[in-house]
Parts: sequence; structure tokens; C-alpha cells
Amino acid sequence: MEKTLEEFNLIISNCKKLFVNKMIDYGPAWRILRLPSLTDQIFIKANRIRTIQEKGEQKILEGIEGEFLAIVNYSIMALIQFEKGIAEQPDLNLEEASELYDNITNQAKNLMIRKNHDYGEAWRDMRISSITDLILQKLLRIKQIEDNKGKTLVSEGLDANYFDILNYAVFALILSEENK
Repeated sequence: MEKTLEEFNLIISNCKKLFVNKMIDYGPAWRILRLPSLTDQIFIKANRIRTIQEKGEQKILEGIEGEFLAIVNYSIMALIQFEKGIAEQPDLNLEEASELYDNITNQAKNLMIRKNHDYGEAWRDMRISSITDLILQKLLRIKQIEDNKGKTLVSEGLDANYFDILNYAVFALILSEENK
């Protein structure tokens, strides 16, 4: 588990660097995005990964790892939106956004620790393509919950699914690095 924590922290550090640099370039323009828009952004990324995995080739230079990294960051943005609500205008400075980012990633790490305890790090024996499928399945669940106006009868809510997607994407990045 110690190795997993180190790998998790390294992946999140790399994701946060990109998030901060994009905040510097674009500001918090993403704060106006509604949750379904963020869900669709994550879906686009996950669908591209699956298409590349199935075809075995790509025509755009950005690789699968960059798409998983984007899934991590879009999931964090969605969780911030879920927590704070959607803004009419960009309303966060870099320090506030960075603090929210760290809060979400700490929650994700704690969830990962609890689940790894119960599941015994089974994800390490999974194929990256299976992780992609699980992310897509979670996205379809989110879309259904969104279509149901956020209501569920017996299932986890939107936030739980976004946290799972975030952690699955981190796992895929860890496995990708190990497979190099």
C-alpha cells in the first residue's frame, strides 16, 4: 500500500501541475460549466481512449495517458462544481482553486485507501482497457442520474461516481507507467 500511496501522490502532483498551468492560461472559466457538460467532457476523453485501444492506432499525437490525466482533472472540476455549485462568472483565484483541488484529491486518496483495504488492490491485476470500460460505465450511470435530476432510489450519487472515475483514471496512469 505504501507503493500505491507514493504512485498516487506522484500522479496527482502531475495532474495538479497541468491544472495550475491551465488556470494560469485560462483562469477559472470552467466554473461556468454545468455538471452534464463536465460529464460529457470526461465521456469524450474516455471514449477516445477506448477507440484508440480498440483500433490500436491514433491520428492525434496526444496519447492515452494525457486523456487519463484530463479525466482526473475534469473529475476534480466536477466534484468542485458539485460542492460549490455552478458559477455565473469565473469566481476563483488560483490559490482558492488549488486549495479546493487539494481537498478533493485528499478525499479521493482516503477513499482509495479504504477501498484498497477491502478489495486488496485488485485493480493492479486489471487491464487498462477494463478500467476504461469501468469509467465509461460510471459515466453512463452519471448521465442517468443527471437525467433523473440527481435522484436515486438505492444507488450512490453523482459525487461517488466522480470519485470512482478519478481513482480509476489514477490507477490507469499507474498501470500505464508500470507497463513502460
